[in-house]
Amino acid sequence: MITRKQVQTAMQVIFPPRCVSCGDLVEEDFNLCGACWRDTPFIGGAICDACGSPLPGAPSDVLETCDDCMTNPTPWVRGRAVFLYEGRARQMVLRLKHGDRHDIVHPAARWMASAAKDIVSEKTVVCPIPLHWKRFLRRRFNQSALLAADMAHHLAVPYVPDLLVRTRATLAMEGMSRQERHDNLVGSIAVNLKHSGRIKGRDILLVDDVMTSGATFSAATGACLAAKAAQVSVIALARVAKLP
Repeated sequence: MITRKQVQTAMQVIFPPRCVSCGDLVEEDFNLCGACWRDTPFIGGAICDACGSPLPGAPSDVLETCDDCMTNPTPWVRGRAVFLYEGRARQMVLRLKHGDRHDIVHPAARWMASAAKDIVSEKTVVCPIPLHWKRFLRRRFNQSALLAADMAHHLAVPYVPDLLVRTRATLAMEGMSRQERHDNLVGSIAVNLKHSGRIKGRDILLVDDVMTSGATFSAATGACLAAKAAQVSVIALARVAKLP
């Protein structure tokens, strides 16, 4: 009788584990090779507790806030990101988003769970930033939902994929200023009425693939707070440099 271990060994011979970034051989599935790990701009050390951006200096037990978040406070309470949206990190996000590279979800969600572990509580509910149905039909999947589901599994917290809905389509935001992005998203996200009872008094953790100006997270946070969520935190796989 063939055992599961024998099947796994045979599969590894036929389909050896490869780096999710460059495709070189690695020791374990869903991992980065040494060179790609070194070249991927993971966020570590001191960070802004509100938006997850890296800060100068060594990490400490004191929660710090970047100058931008002090000047323009976020509507959510705490934020995290795994890496900066540049170089190999940007390539991985784009492959996941537009290249159907769903094999990236597993390691990415694992990294996100590690980054988010200090901002979840027993009251936390995880939900993804929703896509408008027209965009969903074009793309066939919501990459933020894939990340959120796997991340929630790692964190052992409830996951509600359709807690939020897009009430209208919005313009593509590439090239927009911070204010234009916020104006574009006003009133575009709402709580799904069938889940309104699940949000009151809960801590909500919003999940997206990329945070740029924070406009999308702000619109989603506003919807959650209007539905009486206790508080909202956010996490993105990648963080873009701050917009003017």
